[in-house]
Amino acid sequence: MTKRLNVKFKNNEAFRKIAGSNDRNLKILEAFMCIKIYTKGEFVNVKLNDDSLDIEKIERVFKALIEIAGYDNEIHERDVIYVYKQCKNLESCKNIIDVYIDKTEIANLGKRRIYAKSMNQKLYYNMIQKNDVVFGFGPAGTGKTYIPIIDAAYKLKKNIINKIILTRPAVEAGENLGFLPGDLKDKVDPYLRPLYDGLHEVFTKDEVTKFIEEGRIEIAPLAFMRGRTLDNAYIILDEAQNTTKGQMKLFLTRLGFGSTMVVTGDITQVDLPRNVKSGLKQAIETLRNVDNVGILEFETSDIMRHPIVQNIVENFDKHDTE
Repeated sequence: MTKRLNVKFKNNEAFRKIAGSNDRNLKILEAFMCIKIYTKGEFVNVKLNDDSLDIEKIERVFKALIEIAGYDNEIHERDVIYVYKQCKNLESCKNIIDVYIDKTEIANLGKRRIYAKSMNQKLYYNMIQKNDVVFGFGPAGTGKTYIPIIDAAYKLKKNIINKIILTRPAVEAGENLGFLPGDLKDKVDPYLRPLYDGLHEVFTKDEVTKFIEEGRIEIAPLAFMRGRTLDNAYIILDEAQNTTKGQMKLFLTRLGFGSTMVVTGDITQVDLPRNVKSGLKQAIETLRNVDNVGILEFETSDIMRHPIVQNIVENFDKHDTE
């Protein structure tokens, strides 16, 4: 069954963006929507591989992509997949288009600007600006750690904050890092490598080293938070699903005046012993209705890595449910 969609490309440039290099984006749409796409002049024709397919959704996806392409946006594979996954109805399509048109800027690095790439990333960034404590949890590749790292680094660069503190539970070493060679930084570096990647988006390697030496960027295992009050700082706890209830309480009660705390993790990837409940899970349950605490759950559709990553996560989740 071949059907002409009521969709018209605005110009050749819009078609180029939507089609992608070597029609890569169109091939992704064909695979995800179980259709065959033919373009004729300014219009789109599709052949349905299954008569039960939702032709209205297919039309919404194309219209959303055309509108996004018209606002000086390049369209990448992840954008095509995100629009397809999220464009469930007219309202959700409008929200997606707003992400690309009314862009939320996380950092302006001169020649390069970093924007939120999904509706949940946009909500997450705004939540961090409005609350003192924010929990962002969900699967890998959603930006739950990347966004606060970029935000923290940018605010340090602009002298909006005095200090960045990065911490992560070293579950593999049982928080006992003494047997590892080197100083404290050498011992915890392997656990905090993903956080460095975000810092290097804003700072050079030499700048990061300088800030660490000056104490303006502090990297420490969670156990070293005890007895401290952290004022005028941006504190990020990563992989928080591997904290115990006691460790989570210890961390959250370090918050001082003028500080922001962001706690990130994936509650489906807990490495604690089976009889120990995740401190992240307990914190989310306990603090959900507390003022000045923001909680946002990312979904698999927010994954901005290679398309196969989203499929891997969804299939693992499906297997666990079964």
